[in-house]
Amino acid sequence: MMKVYLIGAGPGDPGLLTLKGRDALAAADVVVYDALANDSLLNHASPHAEKIYVGKVAGNHALPQDEINALLVRKAKEGKIVARLKGGDPYIFGRGGEEAEELVAAGVPFEEVPGISSTIAAPAYAGIPLTHRDFASSVTIITGHENPDKPGSVHNWPALAASASTLVFVMGMKNLPDIARNLLDAGMAPDTPAALIYRGTTPRQRSLVSTLAELPAAAIEAKFTNPSVILVGKVASLHKTLNWFEQKPLMGRSVVVTRAREQASGLAASLADLGAEVIQCPTIEISPMADYAELDAALAKLADYHWVIFTSVNGVRHFWQRLAEAGKDSRALGNCKVAAIGPATAEALLQRGITPDFIPERYVAEGVLDGLVSRENGNVNGKRFLLPRAAKAREVLPDELRKAGAVVDVIAAYETVPAAHRRDEVLERIKAGTLDCVTFGSSSTVENFLSLIPADVLKAHPEVQLAAIGPITADTLTANGLPCHIQPAEYTIPALVVALQEHFAKA
Repeated sequence: MMKVYLIGAGPGDPGLLTLKGRDALAAADVVVYDALANDSLLNHASPHAEKIYVGKVAGNHALPQDEINALLVRKAKEGKIVARLKGGDPYIFGRGGEEAEELVAAGVPFEEVPGISSTIAAPAYAGIPLTHRDFASSVTIITGHENPDKPGSVHNWPALAASASTLVFVMGMKNLPDIARNLLDAGMAPDTPAALIYRGTTPRQRSLVSTLAELPAAAIEAKFTNPSVILVGKVASLHKTLNWFEQKPLMGRSVVVTRAREQASGLAASLADLGAEVIQCPTIEISPMADYAELDAALAKLADYHWVIFTSVNGVRHFWQRLAEAGKDSRALGNCKVAAIGPATAEALLQRGITPDFIPERYVAEGVLDGLVSRENGNVNGKRFLLPRAAKAREVLPDELRKAGAVVDVIAAYETVPAAHRRDEVLERIKAGTLDCVTFGSSSTVENFLSLIPADVLKAHPEVQLAAIGPITADTLTANGLPCHIQPAEYTIPALVVALQEHFAKA
């Protein structure tokens, strides 16, 4: 079935993608996308979809518009579902109408999936409602890309100046002095409130409110550039009262998350919700084992174990995958007691119908040992323990259990392999002084990160704050000659988020 979806990706905040847009992306065989404000939107596409970049930014067109049109037609006529992902809304200065006309002419069925335009979203995130019964009852959206002085301009400057409408100009920073001059020459009051919103709805958003007469000079002084929305009208005076987005506690802070992508979503989402620009740079990837014979053998004799200890969400996930492969489910653990290291691991077990018998107060191996011994009335001698975990991990817990007389089977349920995603971007930002913090969720993330970014680079940039989830991870930083600036009292992701917030609030 051939079809093209023209999808508005929204202005930058990935949460502003519509549900229909998300579903169309997931169904697509081919994704044709622009230079998106947030490339995480591509995560909604099938991993098997062909992804083709055709981005257009000033002075750099990956593919001319006529070739984009031809590409959409060609891919659709191969019998594929094509998602054409465009920033903002396809029909608001997005040339979506032209693409739709080409599809109709070629006999290709299409749907337009509206997106939230930056002309609406950027002012809203800057605390400026486009209409307000005390100030404006209409909105005019105008391209600022056109030279206002050229003969035959489509802009009726006297009409724009005389209206009580809120004026929103897009793609107009280069022409801002001309826009202001033409409105003033046409009779608009010099003290009319006006605003600029840079990269609206993203963690890099900045806004500026001035008057129409002073806006061009204020823009130069504050170093505003494209992409910025220009707004002229009395509603801009509400910015000071209603500016909610830029008040977020981590607004403007850039934070690297080094956890494996499978584990990073909770931390990344929490930081983004507080306004941070999150750069996901996983230093490890979670990979299945090449050979599961040892784990499968252990699963066949689960009834022989007194305890099964899960140390991570990944251990739970891979354990249950093998359990399902063997035709079993959670009932296979009926004769075992179950321990979970940390609340996230406990939650993963609860989702599978298992309430942990033990969750330690301290989420380190030493704390687990003390708790297990106390739950066995001070004696684990002869007790059998199963630890399904990463192929490489600290040996403190199994070693101490064995010293206490326990029989311990440590079996690899998954392995971690080094990753180098976005290494160059992170290195460039450290050197440019545009990175605030790097977070580490384990000793292995520290070691793997330092294999990508040498410790000497971080030492040369002490302004980059280093955050560790707990003392073991902090010790690994120290062992590499690096400080740990941020460490929560409780060794959990939520506590780490709070610690980051408190640290930067003081800064």
